[in-house]
Amino acid sequence: MNYFDLLKNNKTIRILASVQFIVYFGAWFSQTGVFTLLVNLNAPTWATSTSAMLAFLPGVLLAPINGVIVERNKPKKLLLSMISIEFISIFCLTFVTNLSMLWLLFILIFIRLCVASIYFQTEMSLLAKILNTQELKLANEMHSVIWAVSYTAGMASAGIFIYFFGIKTAFLFDCFLIMSGFLILTRLDIPKIKQKNQDNFSLMIKEGFNYILKNKIILHLILLHAFIGLTAYETLVALLAQHQYQESLSAIKEFFFTNKEVLSAALVIGFLNAVRACSLALGPVILSKFINNKTLFYLYLGQAFGIILWALTQFNFYISFLGLIAAGFFTSSLWAYTYTMIQKNCDKVYYGRVIAYTDMVYLSFSAIISQLMGFLFELNLSLRMITFLLGTLFIFAAFYWKWFEKKYL
Repeated sequence: MNYFDLLKNNKTIRILASVQFIVYFGAWFSQTGVFTLLVNLNAPTWATSTSAMLAFLPGVLLAPINGVIVERNKPKKLLLSMISIEFISIFCLTFVTNLSMLWLLFILIFIRLCVASIYFQTEMSLLAKILNTQELKLANEMHSVIWAVSYTAGMASAGIFIYFFGIKTAFLFDCFLIMSGFLILTRLDIPKIKQKNQDNFSLMIKEGFNYILKNKIILHLILLHAFIGLTAYETLVALLAQHQYQESLSAIKEFFFTNKEVLSAALVIGFLNAVRACSLALGPVILSKFINNKTLFYLYLGQAFGIILWALTQFNFYISFLGLIAAGFFTSSLWAYTYTMIQKNCDKVYYGRVIAYTDMVYLSFSAIISQLMGFLFELNLSLRMITFLLGTLFIFAAFYWKWFEKKYL
């Protein structure tokens, strides 16, 4: 079975994949709109950093509650509710017009990411319940591919769209896409799944936490999956754009008549993210047939040496594309396979809570590495050395997997 067979034979997957692409694609319009709005309003640095931090915060803080919500509600009803709240939160962004309304902006971003987190966890829990192991592996790979494709397309078009049509129109366009996703989602036909009837929230949270602590396989798999969170390169890419690649785009800067310094940084970030996203999408298509428990060790090593190659090629903007392709090639496959292993080793009654805790640890790793990169750079460590050290962490992850496989599998 391949991706096309799964889409052809499973209506649920077709609908969820379609909605995922539409909503993910639109998300980059509103996200780009938010940061453009902050720039236009001359927002202080703390406001921009806070907006970026909110990408990780909901999944970390609310994981125990989210898991219980997922398990106590019917999947379709919850999916439709979350996408409706997301629509409202994006629409309300159109009313943020000055710095005195930053409080509203932060609240809306936080709400949007909270419901997006619950939506994702509901979808992942649902897939684990209705698909067999091979189908689930393919579905998770498709999820990572769709994310990468929508990321590439969204990043490429959002900035141009906002340049011509404005920030408010970008928010409204995202609303239109979300509503389209909602209408498609109403066609979802899910088989009856028994939901958790336990009324005590705190007891369910405690049960989920204890289940993970007692289930060593799940615990180690969550940590192994969280290593992929270290590939949150946003801080590193921004630092490269700001401090290393300004001169590389001198010819392009001369072509444009707008603010050249800002434009060059935006171009660098856009190019690097687009190259990385293409690699993220291509990797699972090639590696899907080869990845298993035995080969996962080599994929972790591939991730390590790919990042190290990126470190060695950062001396030149264009040559670094080769390293960045290598750094992204194994990421999606590692994410999908380790996620699938967590889903299939988890008892069904704990799906929602385990997936929520998985996201919490994963996002914590992403937040920590993002802050650590900035801290190391402030200590005058070169970006090449920071990238190299990041690669060595995946060598450790490879041998961690080797030990785990030998001891538990």
